[in-house]
Amino acid sequence: MESAKVIAALTRLVRDVGIAEDLAQEALVAALEQWPESGIPEKPGAWLMTTAKHRALDLLRRRQMLDRKHEELGRELEAQELTVPDFNAALDDDIGDDLLRLMFIACHPVLSSEARVALTLRLLGGLTTDEIARAFLVPEATIAQRIVRAKRTLAQEHIPFEVPRGKELPQRLASVLGAIYLVFNEGYSATAGDDWMRPALCEDALRLGRILAELAPQEAEVHGLAALMEIQASRSAARTGPEGRPVLLLDQDRARWDRLLIRRGLAALERAGALGGSRGPYALQAAIAACHARALVADDTDWARIVSLYDELARIMPSPIVELNRAVAVSMASGPDAALALVDALTAEPSLKGYHLLPSVRGDLLAKLGRYDEARAECERAAQMTRNAREQELLLERAREFAARSSGIN
Repeated sequence: MESAKVIAALTRLVRDVGIAEDLAQEALVAALEQWPESGIPEKPGAWLMTTAKHRALDLLRRRQMLDRKHEELGRELEAQELTVPDFNAALDDDIGDDLLRLMFIACHPVLSSEARVALTLRLLGGLTTDEIARAFLVPEATIAQRIVRAKRTLAQEHIPFEVPRGKELPQRLASVLGAIYLVFNEGYSATAGDDWMRPALCEDALRLGRILAELAPQEAEVHGLAALMEIQASRSAARTGPEGRPVLLLDQDRARWDRLLIRRGLAALERAGALGGSRGPYALQAAIAACHARALVADDTDWARIVSLYDELARIMPSPIVELNRAVAVSMASGPDAALALVDALTAEPSLKGYHLLPSVRGDLLAKLGRYDEARAECERAAQMTRNAREQELLLERAREFAARSSGIN
């Protein structure tokens, strides 16, 4: 997360996101080399920024830039006291947040919508190209090409480091919202690694979402996304058990849900509704999350309403993943038979070929129907697909449970 802050601040100085990312990476490498011997400094972010600024000066000198602009920048950097301001200090203008400025640059209209989100996730979310590819359900090479081309385009077009104003602002909000949404999702359910969650990503996405809500108070979908993230984040403490083991939604201790975040989320959802017009994808997903938040116990969940909300979501944002989530709701409202037919219809969907939640959901439905051998096989297949160690453990544990039940029947 410090990397994103360093990249953002350096972009303001060197006006090139590609160079800024390279300098930040060099500073991080220096930290990996020096900190094991010298110890982690009291202010690691300040250390990284100082080191990165020194690298920026070295780069300018090595290239012997003759252009006046670069000479002025070099003198400015050299004269500058090499310390870092408090990144959480009061905003110095309408936004005053380098991370948010960088997000709007990464979502500039000169880039395709896919490139905007991918670049934002890479620069601000700290996600690898592999993690972004899994979020998009596309090959890793495709994401890598998008990011390289995006940085090249931004450099060639000399995109200013600023927040858009006036009519340009709403045109770029959709891509910014999409980027924040995917950053939050990666923090909420990490695609890879040893941890079920990456809380720092959730916190950063929440912070950016709240700032956006202040920036664009008349945009319903901004409040919709804020509502969705607040409500989802309210479950964080209950989503893991001892030793970080995952706890699924219906098994969570709802007394551990953060009622303050739920209230904030419901208030944001109310603001989105008060603005009128048809509900967008984020407001609808927030409404689904609100159904869970309002149920003090799992049995009180209004699954029929959740199905109707997924119906509405599928109409405005058709997606195989939306259909898969809808099938889960159908299973709770109408039984596993109806839901299994919906899931089976998705098995030939190309974009879900490597999506581990498809066999995971199918395995759960088969188990509810007493088809334990098939359920075990599906969970084992899902475990092979995921690269999150905690999720893999959970799936293999379920596979063993289904195998035991099958043996008991036999």
